[in-house]
Amino acid sequence: MITVLTLLPLIGAIIVAYVRRERAARALGLTVSLVVLAIALSMLARFNAGSPQLQFVERHVWAPSIGAEYFVGLDGLSLLLVILTCLVIPFAMLAAWKFERPSNAYVALMLGLESGLIGTFTALNFVHWFLFWELSLVPAYFLIKLWGGPARSQAANQFFIYTLVGSVTLLLSFLVLYWVTRTFDLIQLADLGRSGELVARLRPQPWWPTLPAETLAALVFAGALFGFAVKVPLFPFHTWLPATYSEAPSAVSMVLTGVLSKMGVYGFLRILMPIFPEQMRAALTPLLWLSVATIVFSAFAAFAQRDLKRMLGYSSINHLGYCMLGIFAAAKYTGTDPSWTLQKAAALNGVLLQVFNHGITASALFCFVGVLEHRSAGLKYIDSFGGLRQAAPVFCGLMGIATFASLGLPGLNGFVGEFLIFKGAFPLAPWAAALALLGLFATAVFLISMMQRVFHGPVTERWAAFPDLRRSEWMIVAPAIGLMFALGIWPNLLLRLTNTTVANFAAQLAN
Repeated sequence: MITVLTLLPLIGAIIVAYVRRERAARALGLTVSLVVLAIALSMLARFNAGSPQLQFVERHVWAPSIGAEYFVGLDGLSLLLVILTCLVIPFAMLAAWKFERPSNAYVALMLGLESGLIGTFTALNFVHWFLFWELSLVPAYFLIKLWGGPARSQAANQFFIYTLVGSVTLLLSFLVLYWVTRTFDLIQLADLGRSGELVARLRPQPWWPTLPAETLAALVFAGALFGFAVKVPLFPFHTWLPATYSEAPSAVSMVLTGVLSKMGVYGFLRILMPIFPEQMRAALTPLLWLSVATIVFSAFAAFAQRDLKRMLGYSSINHLGYCMLGIFAAAKYTGTDPSWTLQKAAALNGVLLQVFNHGITASALFCFVGVLEHRSAGLKYIDSFGGLRQAAPVFCGLMGIATFASLGLPGLNGFVGEFLIFKGAFPLAPWAAALALLGLFATAVFLISMMQRVFHGPVTERWAAFPDLRRSEWMIVAPAIGLMFALGIWPNLLLRLTNTTVANFAAQLAN
């Protein structure tokens, strides 16, 4: 089923590319994405959430001479991100159809991007995983480069160069690991990393006779860390993101912030933390400082923006910084005391909730900004609007719900993930959690300030006739708004899916 789930969007992309009529291409692309969502939901229905074992596993010999296997499977972490991908892609396609009138090439690239994302979240062999990791980069680059704003070329090139350099360092790190272990199997590498055998195999070789194994392990870890830090992005490797989100078409920004940014968090959880636990603990203090800087600096940077897309881009960095705080806090050595394991589980559950909830909320916010752009001939600056609540109360009300969900209002989905992250982080890394609270306060300030400037105040003559959302338009965002309430009131919808996987992670981090 994972093979079908991965290849169906790719096959759909090839067919859509040859469809001459754009309306037919849009309909076919949307249909394919909805079929993929239906398959993902059927897998969710069959998933045994109480088992820590990988499920829906497929494993076949591919290129044994280089250690490459076709090896895929799902646990709670993978399935959560697959479901998120399959929700955001049709959401973005509907928004693009309504507000951007995409061509068949645009739709085909979106489906190709979906295939790359699903492959990344299900592959368990590094060669297989890395191919899909890179595959997701290519469609995103062309979607920004060909359909973005006035500065799209510079933004697309910056996005490509940053992520490509990160991918190169990541690849080099794993080539070193393959040289000493003769495997690209992520599960085997994680077992070697946790047992300490990985460092032992990095003992001096003819190629590095004077380099201690611990030093080489730290260098390999640094290369992999950089590859994932760029993708998140973690401060100070974040400078590509605001321009990319600002210049990309709104529907593409929905996918970039909703799913693509989660690839880096997934890499930390699936690859970096299991394979390099000791190296992460050795660098824990600077990593915690980087997570705090990511949270606080991006929140204050968002407050200084006047471009709505750049503001939401910095907001995305801020929210993913909380995920990094939870991951790094959980990596701390605490021994086998069950109370510490419980705090780690709380932090990691919060990270997974934050990943999913931010994906839904941020993609909805970029959809609303797309509506503003569409109805104002491309305007996206805060100072260009004002008083829209009087002219478009439904639009402003729904965007207000998404905004309050983003700032973590209790009762909406953004609250629970952040609460669990801080619940776990405070006993594990109290100084980092305390400093990160500054980011929470700044987030509330810049989001409420944005709402006040765009929605409230006297309506100008220019916007007095601003059209409110029609039924066909608010129905596009209705599922996302519904999820914000459902997951805010009943977070166990996700926690029951992830808790066993998280408990397994936390138990492995106890030693």
